[in-house]
Amino acid sequence: MTSPTKLSHIVLRTGRFQQMRDWYLNVLGATVSYDNGEVCFLAYDDEHHRIGIVNTGASEQPGPKTRGLEHVAFTYADLGGLLDTYERLDRAGITPFWSVNHGPTTSLYYRDPDGNHIELLVDNFARLEDAARFMKSEVFDVNPIGVDIDPRELLGRLRAGERPSELARAHTKAEARGFETVPEEFFR
Repeated sequence: MTSPTKLSHIVLRTGRFQQMRDWYLNVLGATVSYDNGEVCFLAYDDEHHRIGIVNTGASEQPGPKTRGLEHVAFTYADLGGLLDTYERLDRAGITPFWSVNHGPTTSLYYRDPDGNHIELLVDNFARLEDAARFMKSEVFDVNPIGVDIDPRELLGRLRAGERPSELARAHTKAEARGFETVPEEFFR
């Protein structure tokens, strides 16, 4: 069987075209590849577009019990890049509704103007096989959710010289945590 080589892009339907366009441009540091006022394509790396936004006039928001996509995640190269983005967005009034060290990743969850969940993250392990091994460990089995974090505190510790690998170690104890402990905002 042949597998895809990468995830190419996502496309979002909206009734808030300009607001969604501007939000993704700001949050991802993206550029416009194409925009005709009804559809736009945004890029932030070597792909011609990673985000598509289509103005369908959609106004209905799916509820927490409806089927559908939960969230889309974007990976940063390092913890400094993720936390610099956190600080830039915070200054613009865009704040995460949940910040957590999942173990394999340190993740900040945001809501776009339509309420879609966006995860900005950094991998906590330098090697894929180490992350895979952690995900099969007792620590992860007991707590697949992770440990809540304060990104402002992490940023201060990083700037004070603490190594990113040490900051990523927040989730190393087998302390039970289930989905009932996830912030309610995650399910809205």
